[in-house]
Amino acid sequence: MIKKLLLASAATALLTGAASAADLPRRAAPPPVFTPVPVFTWTGAYFGINAGYAFDASSNNTNSFGVPAPYGNGTTAFFSQRNQEGFSGGGQVGYNFQFTPGSGVVVGIEADAQYLDFGRSRNSAFLVGPLAPGYYVTDPRGLSSLDFFGTVRGRIGYAFDRVLFYGTGGFAYGSGSADRSFGGFAGNDSFRTGYAVGGGIEYALPTDSFLNFFRSSAVTLKVEGLYVNLDRNTRNQGAFVINAANNFPVAYNNIGRRDDEFAVVRAGLNYKFGSY
Repeated sequence: MIKKLLLASAATALLTGAASAADLPRRAAPPPVFTPVPVFTWTGAYFGINAGYAFDASSNNTNSFGVPAPYGNGTTAFFSQRNQEGFSGGGQVGYNFQFTPGSGVVVGIEADAQYLDFGRSRNSAFLVGPLAPGYYVTDPRGLSSLDFFGTVRGRIGYAFDRVLFYGTGGFAYGSGSADRSFGGFAGNDSFRTGYAVGGGIEYALPTDSFLNFFRSSAVTLKVEGLYVNLDRNTRNQGAFVINAANNFPVAYNNIGRRDDEFAVVRAGLNYKFGSY
C-alpha cells in the first residue's frame, strides 16, 4: 500500500513540474541581421581606352593661289577643301563626383589623347598653266596634316543608378607631321588649339556580367560624340610652292584663316575606382 502511495506521489510531482515548465516564458529568438544592399555611385577616379571614327565637319569651299614667277607663268592653283575621314583611338583619365548615390547629378572632368588617321597625303592643287619642273603646290592647312588631338573637358550629367547621361565641353588641341615638314618657315603652324563639345551615355556593368572581366562593379562602357574645332590662328598659313628636292617651301600666299573642324563618334571602356 505504501509502495502504491509513493508511486502516485512521484507521478503527481512529475506532472506538476511539467505543467510549471510549460507555463514558463520561452526564450526569444535573436532578431535577424539586416545587411543593407550597397548603392552604386559614380564618384571616383577612372581610366580607360576608346576607339571610333572621325570625319570632316567643315564646309566645302575652293581657294585659289596665283603661283609667282619664276615658279609659274600666269599659273593659278585651285584647292578644294576635301572631306576626309578615318580611324580615331586613344585613352582617357578622369574623375566623377555624384551628389546623391543611386540617382542624381554627376559632375566631373576628363582628359584624353587620341591618334587620328586622316591620311598622309597633303592637299594637292588643280593647276591652270605651267609649273616649273621640280616644284609642286600644296595647301597644308587641311585635315590631312592632323595626326593627333586631345581634349580637357568638364562633364555634367544625371545618373539613373548605373546609367549616366552626360554633356561635355572644354579645351582641345592637335598637331600633325605634315605641318612640321615645313619647319622654320613663316607659314608653319603645327600646333593648334580650340574647343570640343559633345555628349554621351555611360553604363556601369553589374558584377556578374560576363563582360565584367574584373568581376567588380567598377567597369563601365560608354558611347559618345564630340565636335572638335581647332583654330589655325592668324599666322601665315596659305598655299605653298615646294621644292621637291628638299621638301622646303620657296614661296607662299596667305589665303586666309581656316579652322579645322571634325566630329568623332567613339565607344570606350573605363575602369573606375571607388564604386561604392
